[in-house]
Amino acid sequence: MSIQVWTYILVGITFALYIGIAIWSRAGSTKEFYVAGGGVSPLANGMATAADWMSAASFISMAGIISFSGYDGSVYLMGWTGGYVLLALVLAPYLRKFGKFTVPDFVGDRYYSDAARLVAVVCALFVSFTYVAGQMRGVGVVFARFLEVPVELGVIIGMCIVFFYAVLGGMKGITYTQVAQYCVLMFAFLVPAIFISIQMTGNPIPQLGFGGTLAGSETYLLDKLDGLNQELGFTAYTDGTKSTIDVFFITAALMVGTAGLPHVIVRFFTVPRVKDARISGGYALIFIAMLYTTAPAIAAFARTNLIETVSNKEYAEMPAWVANWEKTGLLGWVDKNDDGVIQYVAGKAVIGKPEFVEGKTGKHGELMISNPDPSSANELYIDRDIMVLANPEIADLPNWVIALIGAGGLAAALSTAAGLLLVISASVSHDLLKKVVMPNISEKGELIAARVAAAVAVTIAGLFGIYPPGFVAEVVAFAFGLAAASFFPVIVMGIFYKRMNKEGAIAGMVTGLAFTIIYIVYFKFVSPELNTPENWLLGISPEGIGTLGMILNVVASVVVSSFTPAPPQEVQDIVEDIRLPRGAGEAVDH
Repeated sequence: MSIQVWTYILVGITFALYIGIAIWSRAGSTKEFYVAGGGVSPLANGMATAADWMSAASFISMAGIISFSGYDGSVYLMGWTGGYVLLALVLAPYLRKFGKFTVPDFVGDRYYSDAARLVAVVCALFVSFTYVAGQMRGVGVVFARFLEVPVELGVIIGMCIVFFYAVLGGMKGITYTQVAQYCVLMFAFLVPAIFISIQMTGNPIPQLGFGGTLAGSETYLLDKLDGLNQELGFTAYTDGTKSTIDVFFITAALMVGTAGLPHVIVRFFTVPRVKDARISGGYALIFIAMLYTTAPAIAAFARTNLIETVSNKEYAEMPAWVANWEKTGLLGWVDKNDDGVIQYVAGKAVIGKPEFVEGKTGKHGELMISNPDPSSANELYIDRDIMVLANPEIADLPNWVIALIGAGGLAAALSTAAGLLLVISASVSHDLLKKVVMPNISEKGELIAARVAAAVAVTIAGLFGIYPPGFVAEVVAFAFGLAAASFFPVIVMGIFYKRMNKEGAIAGMVTGLAFTIIYIVYFKFVSPELNTPENWLLGISPEGIGTLGMILNVVASVVVSSFTPAPPQEVQDIVEDIRLPRGAGEAVDH
């Protein structure tokens, strides 16, 4: 069967499963809608958390970034993995003991202020919409290639599926759907990796193949990849170009941003007890590690296969996968010297992005043509988001494996998108309407408002997916920076610093969020031509600026708290209580 037929079958089965789970687990109360009734088992919650965590950025884009950036791409692995450990060990149990549905709910009650709650709602919406843009973009990329529809239509299809099970089932439906999505995405990620590892290194374990020698050779895979990169004018794969300070700030932003992500934090409210929150965090870390330790291997395999397949080869002899991806607009070739040979070297192939032109056909189908960049000899444009998805095709794996990776990519993107949409919905219906605007609203009215808010959020998220502000992992990195600069300090100090008051929390969130947004917008959208290391503040890139925003947040919070009244005694007592194990008391001498 063809790739497209296999894709329809596998995607159809998985979508039917997701919809069936949503119907089975329809939320009937606000507690079920927001936190799945609080009765999810630690194992199921661990799988759901892993699926929620491993978004399109993890599944589709992280290995793509590492594939092109090599050593520099390791910041994503270190930051995201370390951040989850930070969240699971330092924050999750205490937030679970506090017992609120959402992060803005925690902020509002801990800082005894509706103003603080409103600022937290704004932060949650900023972070969630920025993050969900990357997920919807990932959905569009997968649909564009495997179902051969435009990226825009792919985003709309994804919107419809997420709308159905997120709006109908709420957190209850999302949780059990994410359990299924975890199984799908991990199977889809590991099967091609194992195939290719055996093919290239003779070792069925990708992590060992990544550090081993090529099959039938004494040459190490990474040594060969270093040589291929340098021959084409790229930096050696195992060498980094980022400054030490930028690597530190990006890694830190991803770490503390992880610990401040509201859609991950809310998962720890779905289990019955604080102990279960800790256990589910441990399960999730194991499940996440399965993908994160495999991603560097996939990146190296894909990069090696890509270079050996296309560099200095005649276009007319290219395998069918090249034409397949050209049709999506995510890969393109411009024959600058009219020799029919693909010159893949360091530099930009085209100005902007290739455009699909009807009627331009070659041996393998329609070509992608665009304005070439005269300053570079490179003729090949590759969107790094395609590397994981194209990897099985590049390695000439069976069609069912190629289709499987598409189903996995959709599972990863949809699982996180659903979690984010629920955060947006809860921020509007629970934190804004119920807690501030309409405190007397009935539970039924709040549930209706939550579903309407989710529907509106799906629509806005789809627009972000159709008109994304960058490639998937880059967009997600900005979301982490915003979370680091806004939520993390007020959550940590809310748990561990009794003197932290509402004035300090508000000042800190506003300062951190405003600084980070202005910095990112300036370098990415207002003056992108200035987005170079020599123009960055202290040499810190927009991807890492969230760490500096966090520092400013902490400084503003502490300073303002020091010059304003201390929190009420009952609030300080609550802070003291959530840090103590249940039933703990002072030791006495009998």
